[in-house]
Amino acid sequence: MPEYDFSGQVAFVTGAAHGQGRSHAQHYAKHGADVVVTDISRDVDTVPYGLGSSDELEKTASLVEDEGQEALAIEMDVRDELDVEPAVERAVDEFGRIDILANNAGIFTAADMTEMTEEQWDAMIDTNLKGVWLSAKHVGQHFIERGDGGKIVSTSSTAGLVGSPSAGHYVAAKHGVIGLTKTLALELAEYDVNVNAVCPTVVNTPMVSGMTEAYGEEMLAEIGELSGPFNIFDLEDPGMEPRDISEAYMWLSSDAARYVTGIALPVDAGFSSK
Repeated sequence: MPEYDFSGQVAFVTGAAHGQGRSHAQHYAKHGADVVVTDISRDVDTVPYGLGSSDELEKTASLVEDEGQEALAIEMDVRDELDVEPAVERAVDEFGRIDILANNAGIFTAADMTEMTEEQWDAMIDTNLKGVWLSAKHVGQHFIERGDGGKIVSTSSTAGLVGSPSAGHYVAAKHGVIGLTKTLALELAEYDVNVNAVCPTVVNTPMVSGMTEAYGEEMLAEIGELSGPFNIFDLEDPGMEPRDISEAYMWLSSDAARYVTGIALPVDAGFSSK
């Protein structure tokens, strides 16, 4: 494992109750950061599988503490500025600073564009795009006020690089994350803030297992056939592991990537090279 050093730094991780967010939080802690872990900690009506729970969020906090670092767990809905702004303020009050924003929170639902409900569209865009902006807005304000740099890393997707049937709202949101990343990189450069995105392929998380259970392997296989084979490298079913994405997060959050900003980094087993 590369020896990144985040000693004395604070990472703010959204969607941290399980899956990729939990992995990111653990990795930041392993490398010396204190970590603020946030999650909505309840289900969303349009999402047909369970989201992270309060107990899972507390478990993530305990895993950070197991690494010898301080943790703060906050229940926060990234869709609501009245949740996001006080959560960021609480984190700054508790730790004195935030150095890294890990914009991980996200959902997935499936529906053809001509059959999708407005509620499905709104929940997707509000969570996967508006939520990224709101977190970046308020942590970004802190970076500007503090004046000594920072890192923002957001999760896009291979769906942020190509189209995908039955997931147009997800595709739109993830393309939007890349556009938002490039714009924030331009706006925050003068404050020495690096802003980047990661584009994973299928990752073995509760979201993926929940999708499989909700929609069935047959439907997801049909989407895969329409999209073409996902990857060049063969992955064990059901995909790469969260730690594979966390390693990209660690690099983009570190001084090793000090001159890297405004990029969308595929971690996709070759998907985007097709």
